[in-house]
Amino acid sequence: MPRNTPEPTLVTPQVLRAWQLPEPSGGKNERGSILVIGGSTETLGAVLLAAEGAMRAGAGKLQVATVASRAAVAAQALPEALVRALPETADGAIRADAADEVRDLAESAGAVLVGPGMADKEETQAFGERLLPHLTGPLALDALGLSCVTADTACLHHLKGRVVLTPNPTEIAYALHVEEDEIAADPAGSAVDLAGRAQAVVGLGGATSWIAAPDDRLWQDESGNAGLGVSGSGDVRAGITAGLLARGAEPAQAAVWAAFLHGRAGERLASSIGPLGFLARELPGEVPAALAEIQG
Repeated sequence: MPRNTPEPTLVTPQVLRAWQLPEPSGGKNERGSILVIGGSTETLGAVLLAAEGAMRAGAGKLQVATVASRAAVAAQALPEALVRALPETADGAIRADAADEVRDLAESAGAVLVGPGMADKEETQAFGERLLPHLTGPLALDALGLSCVTADTACLHHLKGRVVLTPNPTEIAYALHVEEDEIAADPAGSAVDLAGRAQAVVGLGGATSWIAAPDDRLWQDESGNAGLGVSGSGDVRAGITAGLLARGAEPAQAAVWAAFLHGRAGERLASSIGPLGFLARELPGEVPAALAEIQG
């Protein structure tokens, strides 16, 4: 891994105020459409968390694609969404050939998020290999959505940087084919390494978040608290990232803002509920107020 890691910029409200998000006007189409692809029979919740995170971050139009056996549940839980039912494996994962069923939505969406709650690494990798070459971005990949990158870090080069990867330390270790202790020893360098190899922005989560761009920009985000270390929290952060992409933020901006908004949402819940015990489903509702705090 590279040891000539650039000097990071510490993310603060002042830094973000000097890097204002696009302010779309008009109806839902002007605010951008987001397509969230993910889930399985056992992990539909990840899709719901990501979808709400995207909308709370300001996306205007929501589309969700998930396994057919859970599509009706998703439609009921997300009355704002168009829900596309996708073919699934016998074990309840999205099938690789489902990429053909969702390609029309993916090509026309303002931004696409692939990965929350997806199961079966081989099927997910094959799904990405069928879908990703047809996309032009913006795109966010989370969780098993990163399996294509693990197999071939050059698979996103055709998107020319219009991608954000949102791995946790385990996922970035898989993508770089190293042990997790190597990531722990140099998380910033790991993010920089993957950003360069994949030609994508990398938002590496953890107690400290590191956001690396392929042009060697690097940010360090210290927001948040221990309460964010809870099931589903990363799905919300991926959704916030994708929602910001949908409303027009460039990839590095979306990743940096998402890291801080996610952390600030956790801080707000800690002050009202307690440092531990709040739930990932409570995070999206804090995002609009966190945005308002920064934007004034």
